[in-house]
Amino acid sequence: MELFTNQVLAGIATGAIYACMALAVVMIYQAIDQLNFAQGEMAMFSTFLAWQMIQWGVPFWGAFALTLVISFAGGVMIERLLFKPLANAPILTHVAGFIALFAILNSVAGLTWDFTIKQFPSPFGSAPFLGSQLISTHQAGMIAVTLVLLLALYFFFQFTRIGLAMRAAAAQPESARLVGINTSWMVALGWGMASAIGAIAGMMIAPVVFLEPNMMGGVLIYGFAAAVLGGLTSPFGAVIGGFLVGIFENLAGTYIPGVGNELKLPIALALIITVLVVKPNGLFGRSVVKRV
Repeated sequence: MELFTNQVLAGIATGAIYACMALAVVMIYQAIDQLNFAQGEMAMFSTFLAWQMIQWGVPFWGAFALTLVISFAGGVMIERLLFKPLANAPILTHVAGFIALFAILNSVAGLTWDFTIKQFPSPFGSAPFLGSQLISTHQAGMIAVTLVLLLALYFFFQFTRIGLAMRAAAAQPESARLVGINTSWMVALGWGMASAIGAIAGMMIAPVVFLEPNMMGGVLIYGFAAAVLGGLTSPFGAVIGGFLVGIFENLAGTYIPGVGNELKLPIALALIITVLVVKPNGLFGRSVVKRV
């Protein structure tokens, strides 16, 4: 029973990272109705920016805040310069743009900071949480950050004018334009928020997996799995999906014979396929009806 509890708690802790990445994926999906395959590299690059500022002597939370501002501005700039001109282009053109962005960010990070593994500091420490050996203070901090982020997004989208305008632009862009909402800039804001959320995920996972240009490759797939499981139209579902993927991954590695660390990633891919076949909208996603 203790082993089961330990694996569930560890799964919740790693699931918090998948939840953050899934939130970023959902934000982009709601803005442009597509998955951003470069989301992980954007998060990685933001994490390197934070690491560089810390090396220059900036306190962790100061570097954290500056990284969020830079990441938000960078997300808006990427949308304005790269994807706004492609707004009416075929889907495959967008996919090519995502792949190009992936390669550019990965190469620039490697060229600037090289591909050696670097240690990234944890703002919460690594001691046992409340004296328990089942979860560390960093893992508890990751869970808290994810829940606070979800709560902040809920209030933003429910009770602020910009949040309501972004929801309207994502759900009914034509109607939103008729009432004076600049849907183009709402998409750009969605990109900025997704970039900032991804930066949070990167800075939270870097102390666990260490910092290097390819650190987010597997995490992004888990983030996709979490977003698909919870529903690509539901930020709440993305968080729940992240926790469920983390728990399922840990329990499968512990209790299913022959499943080790090497097979955890294929399990995430199998989960994506299964959910798409059985419930394409995810556990909490809504069906989208389009007029033709």
